[in-house]
Amino acid sequence: MRSVCFALLISAAALFAQNEAQPVDAPAWMNRGVQAFKAARYDEAIQAFQKAVDLDPSNPNALLYLATSFFVQYIPGASSPENLAYAENAGKEFQAVLEIDPNNKTAIQYLASLAYQESAGISDPDGKDRQLDVARSWYEKLTGLDPKNKEAWYSLGVIDWMKWYPKWMEALNRDGLRPDDAQPISNARIRLDLKDSATYVEDGIANLKKALEIDPLYADAMAYVNLLIRERASLDDTMEQYKADIALADDWVQKSIEAKKSAAAAKGPREAPPPQTPSRIRVGGNVQECNLITKVDPVYPQLAWQARIQGTVRFQVIIAADGRMQNIQLVSGHPLLVQAARDAVQQYVYRPTLLNGRPVEVVTTVDVNFSLDPGVVNPPACSAIPPAGTAAATASGSPSPPDSPSQP
Repeated sequence: MRSVCFALLISAAALFAQNEAQPVDAPAWMNRGVQAFKAARYDEAIQAFQKAVDLDPSNPNALLYLATSFFVQYIPGASSPENLAYAENAGKEFQAVLEIDPNNKTAIQYLASLAYQESAGISDPDGKDRQLDVARSWYEKLTGLDPKNKEAWYSLGVIDWMKWYPKWMEALNRDGLRPDDAQPISNARIRLDLKDSATYVEDGIANLKKALEIDPLYADAMAYVNLLIRERASLDDTMEQYKADIALADDWVQKSIEAKKSAAAAKGPREAPPPQTPSRIRVGGNVQECNLITKVDPVYPQLAWQARIQGTVRFQVIIAADGRMQNIQLVSGHPLLVQAARDAVQQYVYRPTLLNGRPVEVVTTVDVNFSLDPGVVNPPACSAIPPAGTAAATASGSPSPPDSPSQP
């Protein structure tokens, strides 16, 4: 009997402690939400931040956290209703921040990044174009509020290139040329038609140079200046003009290489990158690589080789339960390397990943490396990692809302 009473007392004490720990005001709910957010328990974080918003609707910080909890779970290009709801809810809550603080730069930058990421999942060219215009409008608003934001200027330059590139490729195809053919478009009519879109080139170069005024060692911005000048050369009327533009583009390639060397020297020894922020429970990229059965090496694009462009293309992928690729979305990488990397990764096949004895879908990252040095060999990634077939979920490195989202 005494043991039963003691158990009842313990249960009552635990219940009392639980009730005591229940937040009673907005700051307490915020603290609970932040802890859940940092632990990547996003559904729990959303509930806590929603409580904080309900208790204090005028608190933009609670809305920022709520919006970001939706944002970090969104996978660009995935068309499931759940995923689309993440994007919709993130946009709605960031807009709610702007209703309180119309010039909130964090919310504006997230809305710009969200619009850009949503464009990646649109296959219709006109629809993609319209969504890029939405992203552009947000980035333009951001540069008006924060003229020293180099990422915003860079993003505008990237969007200009994305709107120009399909038109450039279409013109080359009409003229029977490939991107690596070293000559301008021969058909005067096609050149004239393409010149109507050349404003994207000039605007893109201008935006990228504004980013370079802020950060003279911004190597990625230099790489896009190189691309725009190199592609603009297709509009030249003579081979002399064409060669001069290509030489100018080559100068920007060299500047980009030197900038990367300078940045690496300034940073000192390379540190291990921070853990990737999961959008949901996922398997780490190195762990999943040990399950790789079929790996296809990419074909180095000729134009990238000629431009001396190298680097890593990173994808976020969804691997089906049978080990085959289900969805591939670009995270980062030079545009001239992306398609070759995607063509290779599309053919990857993995051993099924087991969780509690059952094969499951996996969200992970895949890196494809391109190096101009034939002697560079990627180190094995499977040393000191769990055996194949085990899933290691990561749940660290979560960003806080005041930080800027990833740029294009």
